[in-house]
Formats: sequence, structure tokens, C-alpha cells
Amino acid sequence: MSGLSIRIEGLNISAELGCTITRDDFCLWNDTMGSPWLTIVNLSNCNPSDVKSYLARFSCRNILALLAPEQGELAAAAMRAGVQDYLLIPVETEQLLASIQRLHRLELPDSSLIVSASVSRQLLMLAHRAATTEASVLLLGESGTGKEPLARYIHRHSSRAHKPFIAINCAAIPESILESVLFGHVKGAFTGATCDKAGKFEQANGGTLLLDEIGEMPLPLQAKLLRVLQEREVERLGGNNMICLDIRIIASTNRDLRQAVELGHFREDLFYRLDVLPLKISPLRDRKADILPLAEHFLNVYRQSDSQSECYFSAHAEQALVSHDWPGNVRELENCIQRALVMRRGLAIQAVELGLTPREEILEIERVSATEGLKASKQHAEFQYIIDVLKRFNGQRTLSAEALGMTTRALRYRLVQMRDAGIDIEMLLQQAGRAA
Repeated sequence: MSGLSIRIEGLNISAELGCTITRDDFCLWNDTMGSPWLTIVNLSNCNPSDVKSYLARFSCRNILALLAPEQGELAAAAMRAGVQDYLLIPVETEQLLASIQRLHRLELPDSSLIVSASVSRQLLMLAHRAATTEASVLLLGESGTGKEPLARYIHRHSSRAHKPFIAINCAAIPESILESVLFGHVKGAFTGATCDKAGKFEQANGGTLLLDEIGEMPLPLQAKLLRVLQEREVERLGGNNMICLDIRIIASTNRDLRQAVELGHFREDLFYRLDVLPLKISPLRDRKADILPLAEHFLNVYRQSDSQSECYFSAHAEQALVSHDWPGNVRELENCIQRALVMRRGLAIQAVELGLTPREEILEIERVSATEGLKASKQHAEFQYIIDVLKRFNGQRTLSAEALGMTTRALRYRLVQMRDAGIDIEMLLQQAGRAA
């Protein structure tokens, strides 16, 4: 960390702080020494409504706030305003340096997680904290937001980093074999069990097990999972020997598990067993600052894998990427960049080559389609009624016009419209005459 510029409320100082920091150590100095890497700001005397404007004076990517213990509302306001982390006064040197080290790790290259938005950096700070514990982690977020990469990130920064990381998608495996996949089985436990087989829990022993889409797990299996988590031991199907487990559990879901508990679809006791350290991953539309860095990352990855020449996004393409709603989140963005590399016709990738349709345009298309469909239905009904009247009067225009309540000239205009629409009026009248 040598060479990093750190400022306490405007003062550039060394990271090697050798004393306990208290409220009296913080006051505001006018600084003309340039933009530091980190600013540590005392917000204990700030009102929650003034936090955003107060922090705007600091031209710094990383801000660490100091607060009094009772200032929960102020802490929430500071995090919403973009503060990376906060500590409570008085702050011990070890606490401060640990927080600074977590921030410093965010600056290190990591191709597995690209973060730029404040909310994403805050999430990674929490993930670092979670990695240093043995507590269960519950990852919450929409499909495609990157829950498995975050789980792998936590594993890599934990004391279990050199042990196995095993992931299982609970929604992708049939209920009939999910228990065997999780807990293993012995030879002869069921038809087709020709040998002993370790389950995912055993395979992950000593390391980390990710239970992806945990909200889709059947209720009967939830009870067995709860027992394994409580007892920290597993028994293979058909066996009678208990296998001790030393394992870190990370679960993930795109469902609202609290609501699932209320509806009786998820066990409440299992929920509380898993929900020790919940981490919420924001959808991509709520972290716009991550879109272009992620797009550049995918562009480089797939360009190199396909041995393509250098290319870049045009200004209009970048604007299209940032303005898109991304209902499929990071997974949709990745697919979009792959498609653009195939479709590009020059050095600069154009907006049209991304294949994106703005949400507003989609809504307008749907509105126009619905309107046009209604108009077409009305016109079709009108044309059919005119034909029925013509048939009744054997094709006589004057009598038909009187029955329709229109002039003969207006009827002739309607008949022209019908012919333009591909309706053969004479043939229909002839068929009606033969039928009579």
C-alpha cells in the first residue's frame, strides 16, 4: 500500500497510523495538494439530508466515513450517497487499516468481477468482510446479476481459498435425484446405484458449497438440508455412517425467500439458518457505471477468443448500452457483446449492431401494434357487414346503400377499399347466388 495518498478530511497523511483515532482528531483542513486515493470523512456532526452535498466537495473515488454509534439513519444516507464504508467512533487503528486494505483490494485487477459503480464497490467491501468469517452467506438478486461469480470471489478471499469450491443448481436437477446428488449414495441404495458415490457436500468438504437457486428446493429435501447444516455431518443414501463436514455454505436465489416462507413454500428455520450474512446484488439497470467497464471486458474476452482485430464502441453504441434497461442483467450484456462482434462491419461497433431496442421504443411498438390491430378488426367487421347487405339485395348498389345508411358514392368508395384489401366482391356475390 506504499505510495497511496490518503486524506483525513482534506489532509494528506501516511497510511501507517500509529494511534487510536477519536472524534477530536478530526477537523477540516483546506487542501491544495490534489485529489487523494482515499478520503476519510467525519460525518458525525452532519444531518442525513446534507450528506450528499457535503460529500460533493471531495473529489475522490474512495470515501470512508466516521460516525457515532447511534447514527444509523446517517449511515444509511452516507452509503446511498456513495461512501464505500463507514466505521464507528472511536476507531481503533487495526479497524481503520483493515478497512483501508479492503478498499485497496478493489483496485487490484480481477477479471472475474468488474466493479465501478459505488453500490457495486460497497457490495465487494461487504463480500470481503463475509470472506473473513465462517458464517453462511445468502446472495440475493435477479437472474443474471452475477451471484455465482460473487460466491467464487468470497471463496477466493477466504481461508478456504485453496480448498474445493463446488456449485450446484438446485433448480436444474430433477427432484428424484437431487438428494443423491447432494448427499451421495452407497452401492445398491437404489436401482442403478452400482457403486458408492460422494455427494456435493463431501466433494466440497474443507471448502465452499454454493447452493444456487435454493428457493427451488423441494420442501421435503429442505428438512434434510437443515439437519445437515445443523449437525455438520452427512449420511449417504442407503448408508449408516455419518461423515463429518467442515464446510462453508453460500446460498443464492432470485426469489423473495421471506415471501416464500409466508406462503409456506420455504422452511422458516432453514431461511434463518442461511440468512446470516445476506448480500443483495443490484440489477444492472441500477448500477449504470458498471455497464461500459463490463462491456469493454466482454469485448476484449471474446475478441481475443475469436482472434478478431482491435475494435471499440462508437459514441452512439456506448449511449445505447448505458440507456438500455438490461432485464437480463450481466448475462444479457455478455450475449449482446458477443452478437455485436459477429455483426460488426468496421473498426467501431455501431449502436445498430448491438441489436438493442430501447424500452420506450418497445412500449411504443406494442402500443401501435395494439392500435393497428383494433383498427384492422373494426375494418374487417365493417367490410363483412357490407358484403352481407350486398348479398341480401343481390348486389344492387342503390338498395344496399340505403340499407347501410350511406350514399351510393360512399358505398362505391368502400368497395374500392375492399378491392384494394384483396377482397373479390363479385366472386363472393356469385357464390352467394349459386348457393341460393
